[in-house]
Amino acid sequence: MGWMIVFAGMAIGAIAGLIYLWTRFQKFGIVKKLAGDSKLRLRLLAAIPLLGFVIVSLFGMQSLVNAVIVMVHMAVYWFAAELIAKLIRRIRKKEKQPDTKRFQPYLVGILVLCIEAAYFTTGWILAHHVWEKDYQVTAEKDLGMERLRIAQIADAHIGVTFDGEGFAKHLEEIQACEPDLLVITGDFVDDDTDKEDMFRSCLALAGFRSKYGVFFVYGNHDKGYFDYRNFTSAELETALRAAGVTILQDEVQLIDNKFYIVGRQDKSVKDRVPIGKILSVLDPSKYTIVLDHQPNDYEAEAAAGADLVLSGHSHGGQMIIMKIIGALTGSNDQTYGMETRDKTTFIVTSGLSDWALKFKTGTNSEFVIIDVTS
Repeated sequence: MGWMIVFAGMAIGAIAGLIYLWTRFQKFGIVKKLAGDSKLRLRLLAAIPLLGFVIVSLFGMQSLVNAVIVMVHMAVYWFAAELIAKLIRRIRKKEKQPDTKRFQPYLVGILVLCIEAAYFTTGWILAHHVWEKDYQVTAEKDLGMERLRIAQIADAHIGVTFDGEGFAKHLEEIQACEPDLLVITGDFVDDDTDKEDMFRSCLALAGFRSKYGVFFVYGNHDKGYFDYRNFTSAELETALRAAGVTILQDEVQLIDNKFYIVGRQDKSVKDRVPIGKILSVLDPSKYTIVLDHQPNDYEAEAAAGADLVLSGHSHGGQMIIMKIIGALTGSNDQTYGMETRDKTTFIVTSGLSDWALKFKTGTNSEFVIIDVTS
């Protein structure tokens, strides 16, 4: 039901946005000049750029969702620009009077189109380029070593902004940082990931070299929502285990008798074990790293005495408007970055890629390097 409401909202927003933009394109001076006195010609000419936009979006981005996102953003920003322009004219007490006798550039429209082009070009770059994000964490417990270097990736969503070959290249960048272990905190694959890309990505993980290995927890997309992928969740699990990846589902691994790695099932799993129950049987003198895809259980994880909790899922808010809505609704305990509650350090990454969307604004794609020292 929740997804139906979201999709219905997107559909209504897209239709309303399309109609609004169509009325805006009728205000451009060049369109008016070409239309002359014919209202029908004016409306038909205003529909041409919208038709072109839809074609380019569907074939260029190959995604109806991305086309809708761009259209809705453009409509919202255009409406806001119109309101600001009207307010400025009223403050200056110079209400604009239309003059159909001479060519008049539609300055608001030109400005909005330029801003939108810059906005989504930047968003495309921020989503498709992957940066390294570094954190320094001080452990109050003895790690049994001078420094533990953790590499974290989340939300790769293989196939959205890069394929299996692209994932292998990103993994080479992470390998160059010489981490002691690699953790994958969910949404490794997407509902649209191709089987070949999944296998290629697992093959890349098989070639990854680190002192303590690779650890994996499931996200809400890894097992698939709609069962239309050309591989099953069982095949994904088999491919990961064949690559030497340790999968943790409400399970604990004691590493070299020095520290624990705790992998939680995703929050969407109804019967996942409470974190307090998992940690209650562990040696409290040893450092504990918890992998939890969704950053939604901070209070319990801090109360249970976890030392470091690593998450993804939020994509750093994805886009500015979505980030604001997420913060206002409190959909996650944290959207991005590092914070400390009691003695627990929480880190949320914006992820290696995106779900469905090919843009990021107000954040960027990244992998994380965490140096824990004691």
